[in-house]
Amino acid sequence: MRAAIFRDGDLVVDTMPEPKPGDGQVLVKTLACGICGSDLHAFHHAHHMVDAAKRSGSSFVMDLKRDIVFGHEFCAEILDHGPNTQKTLKPGTRVCSVPIAVTVAGEKAKVHPVGYSNEMPGGFAENMVLNEMLLLEVPNGLSAEHAALTEPMAVGWHAVQKARLTKEDIPLVIGCGPVGLAVIAGLKIAGVGPIIAADFSPARRKLAERMGADLVVDPAEHSPYKRWTEEATPEGYDPTSVISILGLGPKMRPAVIFECVGVPGIIQQMLEGAPREARIVVVGVCMEQDRIEPFFGINKEINMQFVLGYTPDEFALTLRHIAEGQIEVAPLVTGQVGVEGVKQAFSDLANPEQHAKILVEPWR
Repeated sequence: MRAAIFRDGDLVVDTMPEPKPGDGQVLVKTLACGICGSDLHAFHHAHHMVDAAKRSGSSFVMDLKRDIVFGHEFCAEILDHGPNTQKTLKPGTRVCSVPIAVTVAGEKAKVHPVGYSNEMPGGFAENMVLNEMLLLEVPNGLSAEHAALTEPMAVGWHAVQKARLTKEDIPLVIGCGPVGLAVIAGLKIAGVGPIIAADFSPARRKLAERMGADLVVDPAEHSPYKRWTEEATPEGYDPTSVISILGLGPKMRPAVIFECVGVPGIIQQMLEGAPREARIVVVGVCMEQDRIEPFFGINKEINMQFVLGYTPDEFALTLRHIAEGQIEVAPLVTGQVGVEGVKQAFSDLANPEQHAKILVEPWR
C-alpha cells in the first residue's frame, strides 16, 4: 500500500506492506485523515517529542530509526475482519475510532497509539488496522471529510468538560487554531457565554465567529483580558470601594480562560492578565520548557487545569454533535491532498491565513 512515511527525519512517499488484522481487529481503508499540530511537532522535533514522552510516562514512544506513518484524525471504511471478530459492522461501513489499537500476546496486552506507532500505521496510509470494539459507525450520511474531524473536535469538548463550567462563567479562549475552534464549539454547545476569543490572525478570528464566538479580539489592538473585564463587570461594581474589598455588593462574573496556543510564555501572560480566582484550562500542547512566576497565581488564587485527549464517551458524543449539526465543521476544512501532497501540506499549515485543517485522502 502507498503511504506518506516519516523516515530518517523526512516525509517520503513509498509503498509498505499492508497491515494484517489480528484477533478482534479489522482492516480499514483510510477515507480522510486530518493533519494535527502534534504531527507537525513530531515532524520537526521528533527526538524531543520522544524524549519528553519517555520522561513523562506517555505511550507515545516511537523508534525513530524505523518507519512511522502519522495520522490519528481519521474516518475509514471497513474492508475485512480479522479472527475472533463479531462482524457487527459489514465491509463498506464508514467508521471512526479513538486512535488506539490493542494487541494481545499471551496474557499481556499492548496499547499502540495509531499514528505514533512503528507497528500500527496511521491515516496517512491507504489502509490501517483498528480494534473492532472501538469502532463507531458514521451516522446520518455524514461525509467522511466531516467525520474525520471528530478527533480534534473531541479534544475541545473534553477541555470544556474539564472546566466544570457554570452558567455564570464567562469563557475566554486564547488562540483560535483548530484546538481553540474546537473549544469554542464545545462552549457553544454547553450554553455558556458570552464566548470571547482572541487571535492575531484575521482568518482565525472569522472562523471563531463561525464556530460560535460572541466576541472576537485582535490582541494587537486590544487586550483580551481587558475585553473580558468589560463583559464581566456588573453595574455599580467598584473594585476600590470598601464594600468590594470586603467581598460584598456586586461581584464580577467568574473567568474561565482556555490556553489554546501551546507556545512558551503564554501561561505566564495568562497569569498576569487573568482576574482573581480565574480558572485556566491548558489545552494547547507546549512541547518545550517554559517558565512562570508562581507568585502571580498565588496572589490571585488561580486554579490551573491541564488537559489531554478525551474519553471514549466524549469521542462518541462529539461524532453525534457533528452528525446532528451542532458542530459545523465544514468551514475548518481548507485543503485536501493525496499522500504526495502531505509534505507540502505540513509547510502550508504554517500560514493561518491560508489553512485551518488539511485532510489527507490516501486514495487520491
